[in-house]
Amino acid sequence: MHTTHTPIEVRYQETDQMGVVYHANYLVWFEIGRTKYIESLGLTYMEMERNNVVSPVVDAQINFRKPVHYGEKAMVETWLDTYDGIRTVYAYNIKKENGEIAVSGTTKHVIVNKGTFRPLSLRKAFPEWHETYVQQLDGEA
Repeated sequence: MHTTHTPIEVRYQETDQMGVVYHANYLVWFEIGRTKYIESLGLTYMEMERNNVVSPVVDAQINFRKPVHYGEKAMVETWLDTYDGIRTVYAYNIKKENGEIAVSGTTKHVIVNKGTFRPLSLRKAFPEWHETYVQQLDGEA
C-alpha cells in the first residue's frame, strides 16, 4: 500500500486558548496530506480543474485520540482506502513526533462538473486516475 508522510509544523493560529490544535484544522491537514498523496502518484488536481471538474468532500470522519499542541511537529500519513470508479475514500493518521496517533479519519470524495455540480465517473472522465487508483488498491504500485 502506497502511503505518503507529510510533515506539519503546528502554527499558533491553528490552536485554541489551551494551545491545542482546533479540531477543524485537522481537516485542513487531511487536505494537505491528500494533495501530497495525489502528487506522489504523478497526478494533480490542477489537471481536473483545467477541465472544469472539482472533487468535493461528501463525507468526513474524524477520531480524536490525543491533542496536538502549539510548537509540536506532526506528520500526516495518507493512503487510498477505497475506490469504486465513482467514490474515492482517503484515510489519514496524524501522528505526533513520538509516533503516537493523535487523530485518524477518512474523507470521501466524488468528482463533479464545476458549473453544474453534477457527479461524473472518475473512470470515464480521467482514465489515468482510475487506472492509478485501481493499481494502488491491487498493490501493484
